[in-house]
Amino acid sequence: MTKLLLPRATAAWLVDNTRLTFRQIAQVAGLHELEVQALADGEGGALLHPVNPIANGQITSEEIARCEADPAAHLQLRDNPLMTQKTKKKGAKYTPISKRGDKPDAIAWLVKFYPQMPDSQISKLIGTTKNTISKIRDRTHWNMQNIKPQNPVDMGLCSFADLNEITKKLVPAIVETGPDAIEYP
Repeated sequence: MTKLLLPRATAAWLVDNTRLTFRQIAQVAGLHELEVQALADGEGGALLHPVNPIANGQITSEEIARCEADPAAHLQLRDNPLMTQKTKKKGAKYTPISKRGDKPDAIAWLVKFYPQMPDSQISKLIGTTKNTISKIRDRTHWNMQNIKPQNPVDMGLCSFADLNEITKKLVPAIVETGPDAIEYP
């Protein structure tokens, strides 16, 4: 269900310009009836600028007229495509300079505990190049003697949910037995 943009300001406009009950206004604005009554008495929003929900396309005038005729009816908001939250696609993520040196340790940990994980998945998870991953797999990285495998989740390079999602795709036994039966390294 969509919600009003400015619930108190919209409630103030509905109190001033319609014959809707306090209960109807409170229901659509997500407020308590006493808050709506305070707005009507002028106590709740002295500095509040009323917002017209018809002008911004959240409620139609026909819907207001329908609810004014029936005090038991509930106002229905219009679906506004601008109000729906869209999930942001994951792109390249920024890694602070202090954590960039930890990436080889995280790659070594993933290669050690999940050797079947493809380089493309490691690259997406950690945010590194396939060239670096292949050098760590081949043990030809320039700093190989100082690399110690460390969990990328503990180092803050990826989230546990992202790592768990990738490992579930790799190991079908995790899905069949459940995550509680698996001991994570």
